[in-house]
Amino acid sequence: MPKAQLLELYAHGLGVIEEARLELGAGFNVITGETGAGKTLLLGALDLCLGADVPASRYAVLGDMRTTAVFETRDGQELALSREASSSGRLRSTVNGAPSSAEALRTYAQDLIVIHGQHDSLALRNKSEVLRILDASAAISTDDLDEVRRRLSDALGFRATFGGDADGRARELEFIQFQIDELEAAKIDSPTELHETLETLTRLTSLQQGRAAVGEVLEALDADVDDAVLVRFARTIAKLPSDEIYESARTTLRAALEQAREGVHELTAFYVDEGVDEEMASTLEARVGELRVIARKYGGSLESALQTLQQLKRELRDALDQENRLLTLDEEISTLRSEERELARIVRREREFAAVQLSEAVRRQLPRVALSSATLRFEVDGDDGSDVQILFAPNPGFPEGPLQALASGGELSRVLLALSLETAHEDVVAVFDEIDAGLGGQVAQQIGQCLAELGRQQQVLAVTHLASVAAKADHHYVIEKTTAGGTTLTTLRHVTGERRVEEIARMLAGDTMSDEAKALAAQLLETSP
Repeated sequence: MPKAQLLELYAHGLGVIEEARLELGAGFNVITGETGAGKTLLLGALDLCLGADVPASRYAVLGDMRTTAVFETRDGQELALSREASSSGRLRSTVNGAPSSAEALRTYAQDLIVIHGQHDSLALRNKSEVLRILDASAAISTDDLDEVRRRLSDALGFRATFGGDADGRARELEFIQFQIDELEAAKIDSPTELHETLETLTRLTSLQQGRAAVGEVLEALDADVDDAVLVRFARTIAKLPSDEIYESARTTLRAALEQAREGVHELTAFYVDEGVDEEMASTLEARVGELRVIARKYGGSLESALQTLQQLKRELRDALDQENRLLTLDEEISTLRSEERELARIVRREREFAAVQLSEAVRRQLPRVALSSATLRFEVDGDDGSDVQILFAPNPGFPEGPLQALASGGELSRVLLALSLETAHEDVVAVFDEIDAGLGGQVAQQIGQCLAELGRQQQVLAVTHLASVAAKADHHYVIEKTTAGGTTLTTLRHVTGERRVEEIARMLAGDTMSDEAKALAAQLLETSP
């Protein structure tokens, strides 16, 4: 698999670093320099490029500060991650020159590089990363378990959407059915039935009112009583004298009486007309009342009532379908839980075996990283073994405990180096910040050999104060601090040949350069692989 590489690190305006450019090579790269020269600042520049959120004061960020880290990714593409400070000190992020965010830089960086400092061994502090290392060491796959858990989560989520208990859902179904029955019982002919029924009832009411008036007229004109109009009219005509002189008037009045009686006859025929049906009117009144109740209850109109009926029918079908689905869902959830338990048991067993194997492999590396008296083992817990931690004891007779709690900063870094030797990831760059602090002699040489060995598997960048470590590097860079004209500046240079011999000699003997120191430096370089 192609390896990720850090091709270049550039810093400008960062503390005493006015401008520095570090072009790295493959394999093991080392940075040396006197204390305070700016090695920490240089790694700080890298940290900024990787999206670190740090106060500007930590790295003495100036107004025109710029840092850039250029990587070659696994697919052979170049990726430039940059940070620069505005005049207010606010940091801006770019990816390949395009505006971006610190979060985006961190996302890119996590697949390209890991920095191991004495107090910042995040790879061992993060349980998920320790688990990833363990799984990778034995090629453990959790795909089947993850898929079952996804399906179980979906089923449980679907189950939760039902809401309430079985009795509650039954009551809801009963209420929906009650509304449907009520609407269907109303037998609404059309959205306009209420309007049409009201019009018919209005006409019948008008006819009823007219019939009543006709009855009163008939009663007054020709009722079987002495004071009826026509009876009194006839009686009055009869009172006329029988003399011939009144005959013409009598004839005219009798003709008027006959015409009035014919009119009464016509009114009588209309009064008994079957077109005025009181029973029908009563039925229509009841229908209007029923339709008004339905309209008021279901949206204010018969149209909305009919729409509600269709909606309720759909809800009932869906609810019944869900109830049928629920009958099989609980069984499905039970089956998935059984599958999850079995797959989790298998994965835990694989992780337990991998923990034993990796613990033994790392223990064999501990003497090489100056931890010959320490013990270390991976411990897994949880149903699937995902609760993993590294237990550590620095010396014999000491109880073991979590690595982060018992190991010093230097021990953490060296444990990580031992672990990297067994689980190196070719596709990321490994950075070690003063992993050899407090060591010397043969132990330092062993650390150097381990870093060189790791450099054959992945690109390594280390900051060191030890000559025996620096001598093992494939590429050597020196950072120096100079003062001129009252200004302190830091410069960076790649040393080879005689200049590298001189730097190794300086690391051995300090500022007092001697032929013996240079000879020893040359010997260290000659014996390095």
